[in-house]
Amino acid sequence: MFTQTKEDIQQHSNTRLIRYVDALREAFEEEMARDPKVFLFGLDVDDHKGIQGSTVGLKEKFGADRVFGTPLSEDAMTGVAIGAAMAGLRPIHVHIRMDFMLLCMNQLINMAAKSHYIYNGQVQVPLVVRTMIGRSWGQGGQHSQALHSLFMHIPGLKVVAPANAHDAKGCMISAIRDNNPVIFIEHRLLYSTEGYVPTESYAVPLGKARILTEGTDITIVAISHMVMEALRAKKHLEAIGINAEVIDPVTLWPLDMDTIMQSVKKTKRLLVIDNAWLTCGASSEILTRALEICQEDDIAIPSMSRMGFAPTTCPTTRPLENLFYPNGRTIAVKAHQMVNGKKAGLWEPAIDAKTEIDAFKGPF
Repeated sequence: MFTQTKEDIQQHSNTRLIRYVDALREAFEEEMARDPKVFLFGLDVDDHKGIQGSTVGLKEKFGADRVFGTPLSEDAMTGVAIGAAMAGLRPIHVHIRMDFMLLCMNQLINMAAKSHYIYNGQVQVPLVVRTMIGRSWGQGGQHSQALHSLFMHIPGLKVVAPANAHDAKGCMISAIRDNNPVIFIEHRLLYSTEGYVPTESYAVPLGKARILTEGTDITIVAISHMVMEALRAKKHLEAIGINAEVIDPVTLWPLDMDTIMQSVKKTKRLLVIDNAWLTCGASSEILTRALEICQEDDIAIPSMSRMGFAPTTCPTTRPLENLFYPNGRTIAVKAHQMVNGKKAGLWEPAIDAKTEIDAFKGPF
């Protein structure tokens, strides 16, 4: 299953099919070769597994001064990253799990995000923070959380969550070159997915959403790995004559509401699928801004809704995970209800045996 449009593939003369994780590694290699100020560090980046393979071979090519592991000290190492960025370097700091970024929130929120403003534009913090999210292998309550809405709330931070290999490489290159701190979110179930990626270097602009499939009946905005599930839902819906338009925001902040609203004005229905809890989340922001725009433009949108994590701690077992996370079938059921109304009757799509869960190899 691909999450790219034909135009994305055709705009480059030389493309090939590679994994999401390999696309990330190419971005690091190309940018480190281009700019000697770029360096990469964090827990286990120089391990033989190389963060799912995303950093394999980089230490050998660029040396231990530019690719190195760190102690398990999130707060202190984030301080090192911020200081290096302020001094003119371009660090890529790897946090294996987003859950433990909570240990360095003061550094990120009070230092990295605010320094450019506090020092009247005289200080820049060109920092990329790589962080892994997502389910599988029994990750459970402290190892699978997606906390992107915390960072969306803070002025001065950019938040990116690409869902395919093409955008993973292009967004990473843009993030490295950006003079602001960027939180770069990688869902572990996306690492093994493949996409068409150009052989030449390229940058995907931050702050631009992507229309993955066009439709007329309902707009489905899906975040991170939920893009995969939304595309599965679209196939289920097509079987009963419902045509869904699927949009990947790609960048969660700044958020491209123009692209989303162009679609919503056409379909008159909006369903947001977040890879996180709903309360005060990205789904809340997207729906609220959509409603405000509709009120300002005097546009009637009869149906808006959202889906995300169940309102409890992330479970560990597969049966509970299947109830906790939205999937292609539950998304399709919700979209069917929104299009046909409550009186449309019960409908459930056939069980889809394909799943990305089996592609993930734990524990990290």
